[in-house]
Amino acid sequence: MTEISISSGAFEDGGQIPKKHGYKNKNRSPQLSFGGQLPADTKSLALIMDDPDAIKPAGKVWSHWLVWNIQPDTEQIKENSSPRGSVEGTTDFGSTGYGGPAPPDAEHVYVFALYALDTVLELPSTTTKKQLEKAIKRHILAKAELRGRYSPD
Repeated sequence: MTEISISSGAFEDGGQIPKKHGYKNKNRSPQLSFGGQLPADTKSLALIMDDPDAIKPAGKVWSHWLVWNIQPDTEQIKENSSPRGSVEGTTDFGSTGYGGPAPPDAEHVYVFALYALDTVLELPSTTTKKQLEKAIKRHILAKAELRGRYSPD
């Protein structure tokens, strides 16, 4: 796989996510930068933010942000925005768009996974993480991850 990367001006990989990005605070999505070399066949990018430390009763990882059909030439997502022309899916908060960190008990690690895809997805904004993962499964050309930590208020 070709090497792609994802980083943020708001926090370092493995670092503390600022409070303003938390669900119970300002709930502002962090700035994200994309880099590296995309595979030649990349037609779109997808982003999934989730919390693997928050296993729901059904045994699923809690999804915080689902974005797909990001243009391959996108170099960044500005704070508190989504890329032009992209689609945001339905998170485990039951709404579309960004839902920031909200650990109920202790510090959790949040994962921002960026995928280079060989297709443009035709999915509605009611799409869940499970549905998005199924749709991209056979289309992933490259993947990068950024991790951040967040503690309860």
